[in-house]
Amino acid sequence: MSSEPAVEGRAEGRAEGRAEGAERAVVESRAGVVPGGSSSGGREQQVLDRIARVRRRRAVVREERITLAHGAGGKATQTLIEAVFLEAFRNPVLAALEDGATLSLDCARAAFTTDSFVVSPLFFPGGDIGDLAVNGTVNDLAMCGARPAFLSAGFILEEGFPVADLRRIAASMAAAAGAAGVSIVAGDTKVVERGKADGCYVTTSGVGLLERQVSLSAAGARPGDAVIVSGPMGEHGAAIMLARGDFGIEAPIVSDTAPLHGLVAALLDALPGGVRSLRDATRGGVATVLNEVATASQVAVVVEEEALPVRAEVTGVCELLGIDPLYVACEGRFVAVVDGEHADRAVQVLRGQPGGAGAVRIGTVRDDPPGLVLLRTVFGGTRIVDLLVGDPLPRIC
Repeated sequence: MSSEPAVEGRAEGRAEGRAEGAERAVVESRAGVVPGGSSSGGREQQVLDRIARVRRRRAVVREERITLAHGAGGKATQTLIEAVFLEAFRNPVLAALEDGATLSLDCARAAFTTDSFVVSPLFFPGGDIGDLAVNGTVNDLAMCGARPAFLSAGFILEEGFPVADLRRIAASMAAAAGAAGVSIVAGDTKVVERGKADGCYVTTSGVGLLERQVSLSAAGARPGDAVIVSGPMGEHGAAIMLARGDFGIEAPIVSDTAPLHGLVAALLDALPGGVRSLRDATRGGVATVLNEVATASQVAVVVEEEALPVRAEVTGVCELLGIDPLYVACEGRFVAVVDGEHADRAVQVLRGQPGGAGAVRIGTVRDDPPGLVLLRTVFGGTRIVDLLVGDPLPRIC
């Protein structure tokens, strides 16, 4: 590695540190705590300007080798995508960085997406890598407003992997595809030497049909919009944590893996033109989705801590392990940004659908400070909810 990228990387690290300090200062000044005893007005604007400068910096991968943090969905993942993949493959469709690509074909409008699944363990309470792979791709298509139609499935198998387990995974995928109303129409299989994989990895790609004239984007949020979560948070990540058996904790938690296109269709039909953005809260949880919306739309997302839907069992596990449920992955929940005037209607519609009984409004979109997610705590304070660099739990999907 040449000295120039190394110097640039160190500068980027110092800039990130300054930005994090600046963001803390914004919250302190807004809460009435003025750093250094200075007046809040000019100081606050200086802090906001500093954050904006740092966020405009070109993304740079400082590490010489890939780490688990690069696959966790947080800051390291974002930097890797922007600095390597977006730089190499840049085009207008990819640049939107949505869950799937929206394509205009000669005869129809379609959505296309792809995802890989490396979850450990392969089988866990509430699901396995098979239905996770199907539901994950179905949900990415749903977040584009599409009706999922066709999937492909690629398998990387390790020498020595039990055929009985492979049959179980295939049966699970078939059942999930049937429940979602999609067909698995193509695939590929590769086998690698013993020790070169971890049993079984699955990659699924999907095509869905865009049958409604909707435009859903993380960049579509507007001040006054409402932020809604379709159900309790963090259940998939917590189920995986416990299934690994590393912590000696037992709790009745099962993964929330499920297809979401039915819920999405009901919401879009009930609020034509009133849904701005949809994102499923997988890696990095709800917190990562909210940061993506705030950054892409250049708005502030203000979340009420007391409104966050987290089951007591998940809260208990997260407290024991020192993990914030906002960052814990879901596999059957989405975050919707909708027109604030229709927020109550949106929640009502979701609660009336299978899988949406726990839907709740958790926050509001404001115009200031742009690009930040703020959490109003139950104690009356305010803190920034930032992207994590990595993830406390790798390989959850």
